[in-house]
Amino acid sequence: MEKYKNIVERLQELNKTIATMESCTGGSVASEITNHPGASLVLRFSAVTYSNEYKIKMGVSSEIIDKYSVYSMETAIEMAKNISKFADSDYGVGITGKINNPDPANNFGANDKIFVAIYDRNNDTIYNIDIDAISSVERIKNKEHVISIIGDKLLDILS
Repeated sequence: MEKYKNIVERLQELNKTIATMESCTGGSVASEITNHPGASLVLRFSAVTYSNEYKIKMGVSSEIIDKYSVYSMETAIEMAKNISKFADSDYGVGITGKINNPDPANNFGANDKIFVAIYDRNNDTIYNIDIDAISSVERIKNKEHVISIIGDKLLDILS
């Protein structure tokens, strides 16, 4: 996506870095970043944490997961903050949710909601995005939909 080229360029101009902790998008945001020259200058670290266990190992509070569920904005915020801290990056992106698919291990929450948090560590600011999955399209198209919305928000934050 062209917008991710612009994100990489803008991060370079600002001398800023980013890290991602993704669940349902499976590393798609990090992949889009690495599709463009200069990605190695701005992407500090990326983790795909599909399981609760690895979200917790990466710093997400088990109490947050227990209280709000793994599919919540509160968990996405924890993901964004902890990946920023872990990678010592200026921005952290946390993504969790379900893309039209039930999760027998975590049987709660809507099956079509994605929660995204973007953490600006330098300003201690969180930007939240609630995204509805599109029921009529396949999973890969939904992932493209989600990362496009995230790209728009990142460009807005970086402008």
